[in-house]
Formats: sequence, C-alpha cells, structure tokens
Amino acid sequence: MPQRFDAIIVGGGHNGLVTAAYLGRAGRKTIVLERRELVGGCAVTEEIWPGFRVSTASYLTSLLQERIIRELELPRFGYQVDAKDPAFFSPFPDGRCFFMWQDSRKTLEEIAKFSKRDAEVYPAFEAQLERLSQVVESLLLTTPPQFPPRGVGDLMEYLKLAGRLRKLAPADMVALVKIFTQSAAELLDEWFESPELKVTLATDGVIGANGGPRSQGTAYILMHHVMGSVAGHRGLWGFVRGGMGAVSEAIAASARSHGAVIRTNAAVEKILVREGRARGVVLEGGEEIEGAVVASNLDPRVTFLRLLNERELPPDFVASIRHFRTEGTSCKINLALSGLPEFSAMPGAPGPQHRATMHICPSIDYIERAWDDAKYGRPSDRPMLELTIPTMYDPSLAPPGKHIMGIFLQYAPYTLRGATWDDAREPFYRRVVELIEEYCPNIRSIVIDKQVLTPLDMERRYGITGGNIFHGEMSLDQMFVMRPVAGYARYRTPVKGLYLCGSGAHPGGGVMGAPGYNAAREMLKDRV
Repeated sequence: MPQRFDAIIVGGGHNGLVTAAYLGRAGRKTIVLERRELVGGCAVTEEIWPGFRVSTASYLTSLLQERIIRELELPRFGYQVDAKDPAFFSPFPDGRCFFMWQDSRKTLEEIAKFSKRDAEVYPAFEAQLERLSQVVESLLLTTPPQFPPRGVGDLMEYLKLAGRLRKLAPADMVALVKIFTQSAAELLDEWFESPELKVTLATDGVIGANGGPRSQGTAYILMHHVMGSVAGHRGLWGFVRGGMGAVSEAIAASARSHGAVIRTNAAVEKILVREGRARGVVLEGGEEIEGAVVASNLDPRVTFLRLLNERELPPDFVASIRHFRTEGTSCKINLALSGLPEFSAMPGAPGPQHRATMHICPSIDYIERAWDDAKYGRPSDRPMLELTIPTMYDPSLAPPGKHIMGIFLQYAPYTLRGATWDDAREPFYRRVVELIEEYCPNIRSIVIDKQVLTPLDMERRYGITGGNIFHGEMSLDQMFVMRPVAGYARYRTPVKGLYLCGSGAHPGGGVMGAPGYNAAREMLKDRV
C-alpha cells in the first residue's frame, strides 16, 4: 500500500527544503524526494577529490532571507557565514589593480586613485541603490498579484503594490523605472567616468544572464545581486563554513526537526494526476507515494513537460512553458591547488586579493565582446572570470597547505554552433587557464586537479534545463507577475494541488529561499 503524506516536495534543492521546513512547522506530514545522493540542488558541498570539499556549483551567499534564517533557526543547525573582505579585487593589464572593501572609507580611497569625481559621487550611488533595493526587496517574500487582473480584488492588490512606491522620492521613482529597463552599462555610465570602477560593478549585472553589460535588463540583475546581506550588513557576500552544502544541510536539519522526511536517491518519474488534481508521484522503479498536494522544486520545463502528461494541462499554458527561456551561458570550473595564485599586479601570497572575488575582465567592452561570441553559439575566446578561494576563510575544506579555487565564468552558451560541449570542454578549459596565466603566471604550476561544469554538465548533474542557474532567464518578461508565465505567478498551477516552489517562480534565482517560503505560505493559505 502506498505511503501517504500531506505534502510531497519534488526535488531537494534549498527552496524545496525551505517549503518542507515551513510545512513541517505548521504540522503537515511532509516528504522531500531528491534524485541525487545528497540534498541541496546547486547549493552543495562535494568531495570530488580526496580531502577537497568543494562548493561545486553555487559558491557564495548573501540573498538567503534573514527571516528564513531566523525562523528556521539555521545557525542552530550549523549555518555560519564569513563576510568577504575585501569584496572585490580587479587586476588590470597595465599593472594597476582596484579593491573594494567593507570599509567604505578604504573603498573611496581606492576609487579616488582612478577618479576623484567618482569617489565623490559613489556614496550617493550607494544610497540610491539602497533605497531602491529596500522597495524591491520588500517584494521578495510577497506573492505577485494576479495578472491579468480578474476583478476588483486583484486591482486592490495592484493598488497596495503601488502604495509601496509612495515612500520613494520622484527622482528615485524615475531611477527605479530605469533599473528595470536599462542595461548595466547605461546605469553606470550615468553615474561614473572611471572604466575600472564601472567594469567592477558591471559584473553583477551579467552573472547568469543571457546578455552582455549593454543588454537591456541587466541593470536589474545588478541590483538583484546587491539586495542581500550577511549578518545584517546589506550588499555583503560571504563564504559559508563547510561550503554551500552547509546551507542546504542546515535547512534540511531544520525541516527534519519539524517532522519532515527527506529521501535521497529517489528520482520522481511522474506526478500523478487524477480527476484534474495532483494525487502523488511515481518514482523511478515504480514506487508510488500518495500526497494531498505536490510542490515541485524543479524548473518549470521539467515539471510541466517531463513529469506531467500534456493532456493534463491547458494547451496555451503548455505553449507558454515551451517559450519559457532556460538556456544558460555560465560555466563553473573548480580547481584543487597546491598553493595560491601570484598576481603580477599584486605580488605576494597570501594577500588581501586572495580573500576577495577576483575579477579577470578589464573593461565593459571586454565583457561585451565575450557576450558577442556566446550569442552566436561560440564559447567566449576571452570570457569574463570571477575567481574565489574559499579556503582563505575555511582551511578545513582542503588538506593542509592546499586550496580550492572556484572559477565562475561568462560566457559559455548551452547550444554551440557546429560543436558539442563534450568535444569543446577540454579546449575551453585550456583557454581559461591561458587567460588566468596572463594575470597569474604561476597558475599552471599549482593546479593539482580540475572539474569543468559546462551548461550541459549542469543540466546533467543538477537537472536544470539548459544549465540555467536561475531555472529560467531573469528578464523583465519572465519576472514577477510573468514568472514563469502570465496567470500562474502565484505558485499555483493549472493542476489543482500542484505548486511550484523553485527558482522558476517569483522572485527567481539565487540561494535566497524566497520561492520556497512563498510557496509554503500559499499552500497553507489553501489549507493544505
């Protein structure tokens, strides 16, 4: 006889675990089913070489919502973060370099080396971004209103939404509209003159994006990445002790403490629908598990096009999901190192540069050219690189004296023209090492081992369609009331009793937990 639960969560990524934890707190008998041998989705720590525990995909935290951290008591379950300081280190081909620090005075001194004018206006830029971030961040744990609106009640929701904007001055309202419509380059050009400052800030606008710094909508992605905080300090990012898997394990432990059951090596093959309602799931191998409701933490394409029979869904909905853009352009390379990279622009190791996110992208034009390659189906000849060394904060992640380096890079398109990633993976890795070598001449001599995760590898390993780290592009037409599609942005789906709780729902990607929190709230409203 099949097991029966109040709620079944398909996929043990961090959002699914958050949903399970909140349902458990409310007394619901909940089970999480995870395909892989460990929970966490893209927020995992894996020992891919003996003694090296690597955050194989996601690598930093900031966006995880403070309310979730507090209510799920994550520090009690081992969640601990070290804020990056310095925040950024950018070496340039002419031998100069630029730091951004937690200490704003030190950052302004760095900016002044490149432009005294920019140092004078930077505090105003930060202050405006802070005000806008507070408004947008207030929407992260909010269910989007129905779109298109269907009645007076829906229109009232829009009026409440508009009321949040009343706190903004007219100039900030104009700036908010620009944030949602401009490119990162346009936004930064309005404020600054220093190319070095602009490119350092622009990187946050293209992380995970299918576009370059001059693509419309990247200004919002820039703000999306500065909305978070570490230990209450806005805009900071940090390394999680024990790697990103410690985030997921803490949420899982909290969920278990409230009675949730978590099964790994339990791949869901099918969501059962009877009489128009989700009734449970079938696992690979044929085991059936019954549930009063089902929540999918998988991306919308997998959920609706793979786990459901299309006959259970309205044809126009299926067509919209097929047009939901999910191809990624990001690649993650993990290295085991015998020592630290020596930067020509900042000799010495260890140094503050090794504690920062280290950028290899000397100009906005450089990033734009990298995108030019990708949009025509070619891996970038000179990609934008973000380097991080988590062992500078947590030496326990590697054997004594050894280090881990994560390389997150744009642009590596999922669909290649005239090639496959299985053939292109190794040549692309060699090109990346050659590029790093231009700034760190010793890099080749300190590499012990490597792992290269192309978008195709991310799809295979983590189950994210197209290797898109956000479960779908975070463009204006795929956000808020349009995520994943118009009419279904409120976590409910065309199938009664079936919900979305992953990054394919509002407010999108990043290790923030907000989609999982919001979905649980709506499920409980429906008296699940």
